[in-house]
Amino acid sequence: MNHESQILSLRDAASLINSGGDLQSVLRDLVLAACRHAKWTLGSIMSIDAPHGHAYVIVRHDPTLIQRALPDRWELATSPSIVALNRNEPVYIRDARASEEFPGYRREAFERDYRSVLVMPMSCVDEDSRPMVLTVVSREITEVSAEDIAFIGMIVHLGEIAVEKQHRLRQEKQAGERLQRALQAHTSLLQQALSEGSVAALADKVGELLPNPVVVIDFHANLVVAGRSPSEAHFDAAAWRQAVGGVLNRQIVKVARGASEARQDETLFVDDGKHRLKLSVRVEPLTIDDEVVGALMIFPTPQQSGQLDQMLLDSAKFALSVQMMRSFVRFRFETRSLTELFLEVVERRWRDEADIVNRARRLGLDLTVPQRLIVVDYADAAKHGGSLADPHHALVRLLEQAGVAGTVVTVEGGLVCLVAGDARESMRLTKLPNTIATEFGRHLGREPAVLVSEVCALLADYPTAWERSRRMIRIGRSFGRTGVFAGQDFGPLPMLVAAADVPDVRNFVDKSVGALIAHDREHGTPYLETLFAYLREGCRSQACADAMGLHVTTLRYRLSRMEELFGIKLDTPEQRFAAELAIRLSGIIDSRVPETR
Repeated sequence: MNHESQILSLRDAASLINSGGDLQSVLRDLVLAACRHAKWTLGSIMSIDAPHGHAYVIVRHDPTLIQRALPDRWELATSPSIVALNRNEPVYIRDARASEEFPGYRREAFERDYRSVLVMPMSCVDEDSRPMVLTVVSREITEVSAEDIAFIGMIVHLGEIAVEKQHRLRQEKQAGERLQRALQAHTSLLQQALSEGSVAALADKVGELLPNPVVVIDFHANLVVAGRSPSEAHFDAAAWRQAVGGVLNRQIVKVARGASEARQDETLFVDDGKHRLKLSVRVEPLTIDDEVVGALMIFPTPQQSGQLDQMLLDSAKFALSVQMMRSFVRFRFETRSLTELFLEVVERRWRDEADIVNRARRLGLDLTVPQRLIVVDYADAAKHGGSLADPHHALVRLLEQAGVAGTVVTVEGGLVCLVAGDARESMRLTKLPNTIATEFGRHLGREPAVLVSEVCALLADYPTAWERSRRMIRIGRSFGRTGVFAGQDFGPLPMLVAAADVPDVRNFVDKSVGALIAHDREHGTPYLETLFAYLREGCRSQACADAMGLHVTTLRYRLSRMEELFGIKLDTPEQRFAAELAIRLSGIIDSRVPETR
């Protein structure tokens, strides 16, 4: 073939190769061009699956009129294809019928009546990213020169260009389809978020659209929604949802709350008695007005996420934030309304009882049935560096776990829970206060004050119960007490102090023993201790000196110095009672005087 004919043949080959509409057509045209213009009879293109040791026929050109089943899979050990690829050079078999190196071709050469074989490596891959080779055969023995190999190599090169073009077109088409799906998903998520749907329904939608398994957490709705299983080898869909709602629930919420501002990579430890494994997760916070209201927990998959996946993730986060904004605003409104109503009741600021009862009923609170107040005061615990992200929902969760129906009201520095005051609910309340103190103490670093009021049967009973509860909290703070306590824990004197006007009490203490206490603090003298011991022993000098381990002369000297310096006289019963009362009151209202407790 002269040069002019070769150029025309290459032109025809290029036109033929580029005429295909898909990769299969391009490969078929490539085989046809190689056979037609390079004067070969039969041809095929095979993809090489080296890890599994096989070569697969993708397309074949066989003008034989007799239709018969032909092998589509070859053992690489008996095929020259792997040799051509490893060496990156053609493999020429002059007479396949006489070849001892490739017995597979020798057997087929007799079956299909051909002699010479030429295998050309290709610098491109199929749709499964497997390398390919072009094989052409002739029925007669064909001598192949370097020029012939160069010519068919040019045809193969044109085919490689066409294949790469098809790959790019397919990638662009797939990218366009992914973009279209991402835009449709974005629109669908926004429509779902703007509708009257729920966070759970939107979470299911997000789980369907995102390529990764996810878990959605809504802090204000106290909701955790699991999507498909991140490890199907260990959990099916039902088992995974059960684990998320059970043994993993607290850990998931804790991890989600830990990602307060930016995304974080965390690890979940799963141990449900049947499975023990570690799951890597990425936590994406969901925020409203710079406040974290929830989180999207994503379980990574081996596939790398691209720009479109990130865009889809951003759409999902935005839609979830919009949906959660409803529950967030509703929660804030209901909480504020309940707080205002409760304070109006306990501060006696209502005029029409029927109106206040109806307003409470609209907020889910029935003031016509007897109820108790469970007061939780954690203001003092917060001063010690503790923090509880959502105490309101934490208390709601504890009520649900205890099977107690109640309404939680947020007040300054604490919470108030109104629960039914009948005998049946009273039995359930036996352990609940201790549970609340323990659970809150675990998060705050120090137990809050928890107390249960008497039953409020009438509307007028609520102010009294509230005032008594606040009084008990003040007493508890003065004693440094935390946890669950009641009035009988302190005795009558602290109750008297709490009921009295505190400034008047302090004025009495300051006039009676204030100077003595100040002198002890400044100079380290034991006058207050000596005076209290003397009064405790009934003003008997020898008994007091023995109790304190002093000589009686030393005791008398101290008593005389107290009368001289501070004007303290103990001559009459009234003077002795006033001095002892002042000392005891000082220990109650001033926690810095521990000796008097």
